[in-house]
Amino acid sequence: MATAHRLAANRFDLIRLALASAVFAYHAIVLSALAPMSGLERAWGQIAEIAIQGFFIVSGALVAGSLMRSQNLADYAGKRVRRLYPAYAVVILIPALISLLMGGSIGGVAEYVGANLVFLNFLSPDLPGLFEGNRFTEVNGALWTLKIEVLFYLILPIIGGLLRTMRRAQWSVLVGLYVLGEGWRHLVPVFLEGESALIAARQLPGQLAFFASGIALWQVWDRAQAKPLWFGVVGLALTLLSFVHPWLEPLRAAGLAGLIACLAFLPGPALNAARFGDISYGVYITHFPILQGLVMVGAFAAFGHAVGFALSALLVIVASYALWHLVERRALRPSSHYRKVASNPEQD
Repeated sequence: MATAHRLAANRFDLIRLALASAVFAYHAIVLSALAPMSGLERAWGQIAEIAIQGFFIVSGALVAGSLMRSQNLADYAGKRVRRLYPAYAVVILIPALISLLMGGSIGGVAEYVGANLVFLNFLSPDLPGLFEGNRFTEVNGALWTLKIEVLFYLILPIIGGLLRTMRRAQWSVLVGLYVLGEGWRHLVPVFLEGESALIAARQLPGQLAFFASGIALWQVWDRAQAKPLWFGVVGLALTLLSFVHPWLEPLRAAGLAGLIACLAFLPGPALNAARFGDISYGVYITHFPILQGLVMVGAFAAFGHAVGFALSALLVIVASYALWHLVERRALRPSSHYRKVASNPEQD
């Protein structure tokens, strides 16, 4: 089926915005210390984890499609850099500039900028003079997933080559990636100890099952469009089973992929979330430092959590639209799907 038809009538923009908003809500609860170490915090932590896993599934599907539509690897790489890096760099550089203006050491700021601009956020997560009195001191704790995203972009052409080579056996490749990812994610904490084991388990290849499920969704895109309810029923069953027992948790990636397919293609209004600009990426990469800034200046303490949450949501929306119109949109090619949807509100 033609690629143009494949891209028509789906709600992936809305799904990505909802997933980003869930992560924002979790970090708002945690960073503002609404209910430290409580059931509420743990529950939203689980929701945020599922949202991130959903992001990886959506990315697997859409980026696999981007690779298939690209003329060559340079074309593919150019699209990925344009979509991801300009806004990312802005979000790194603005807090660094604020730190300098507040008297932060040049060496500390340079270390932060150098590490974060190459996605090694864990090497230098803090900036001198910023958020030092907050519950957590990281400038942008949401960015750890971007490193995984970039690594997936790098290995996807290899995966694509394997799929083309295997042809009829290509599902064995995806199943192998799925098993590798879940094996790594669940077995690393068994054989290694400490917090470093948990961190390592969350990196690639620990997230491969979610990316592989997204690639699989791209492979069955036409079937998902034709029978979204069937995908939703199977996906819901697998997702619920994944919570019954830890041994069944590896079913979650496949289950979430089915649910995402159902939500994306179920008949009904398109609900074009990118009508005035695709802000899902902006919401994801701007919310953490904005929340940290409001905590630092005492907004939550002075006005209460309800006002603090409302103010943070307003600032995140404003920052995300500014980032889209001033940076993201300008960096994209005129033929980009994201620019077309924002420029044509009637387009799905």
